Amino acid sequence: MSDILCMGEPMLEFNQLPVGPDGRRLYLEGFGGDASNAAIAAARSGAKVGMVTALGADRAGEAFRALWREEGVDDSAVPTDPAAPTGLYFVTHDAQGHHFTFHRKGSAAARLGPEALPEAAIRAAKVLHLSGITLGISETSCDAAFRAMEIARKAGALVSLDTNLRLRLWPLARARACIHAAAAMADLIFPSLEDAQALTGLQDADAIADAYLKFCPRVMLKLGPEGVLMATREGRERIAGFRVQAVDATGAGDTFAGAFLAWRMAGEDWPQAARYANAAAALSTRGYGAVAPIPRRAEVERFLAAQG
Repeated sequence: MSDILCMGEPMLEFNQLPVGPDGRRLYLEGFGGDASNAAIAAARSGAKVGMVTALGADRAGEAFRALWREEGVDDSAVPTDPAAPTGLYFVTHDAQGHHFTFHRKGSAAARLGPEALPEAAIRAAKVLHLSGITLGISETSCDAAFRAMEIARKAGALVSLDTNLRLRLWPLARARACIHAAAAMADLIFPSLEDAQALTGLQDADAIADAYLKFCPRVMLKLGPEGVLMATREGRERIAGFRVQAVDATGAGDTFAGAFLAWRMAGEDWPQAARYANAAAALSTRGYGAVAPIPRRAEVERFLAAQG
């Protein structure tokens, strides 16, 4: 059985590359979806990981099963929905950063409801990790997410939530209500600074941490290259980030969450897990795509050793 279960929608990725010599824009095919990204990051850091989702009966679904099996991510609880596709998205880049165009309506993952959850696998896990995207892709998925959290909490598992706010999925008011309700059921929350500013209306990192500590006992506020603000109701600490030559930040936050959870499952303390996760997230920005650049444990450890 898996120690960490990641619940959410896998999506085939087409990531824009720099303009070629003939002026054409080419796209690199890869894999994405925040839960799958986090699962692979955790697996590459040595954790026993599984997925809770559904796939379409299509080439993209087959490709994800092959990927997960190659990466050691358990897909035994993932059904195939013959009546729905696997989602996909495009990533484009400009001076303002990276931008997403999604094709996910009616996807197999969005149709996975509470009645289809692998309850035995959830009860056996030590961590259930999910995100605001899992809540936002459909009402069915939202219901399934809250049911999964309820099962995990009753079984004594740690519930982990990444806000991953996507306002194309739903209005801000509904996103805020659902994400904050989920935060109140979580033991650990991973908001990004940008997400948290939109969701809370606050700007200051410490004020945001105070706001989320009213919902959840531990907050890992992701600050991008600046690292993370790690806060509990007893105290807080800033863990510095790492500067690298970044080309694409797609999936960096997911990498942070997956690497952090893996390091915690390995017995490391919270600050050391955060430092490791900062390094993993930074390294993941050095290549294009969400999955291909995610580093393995040995690479992260070499990088940290070189930092002194």
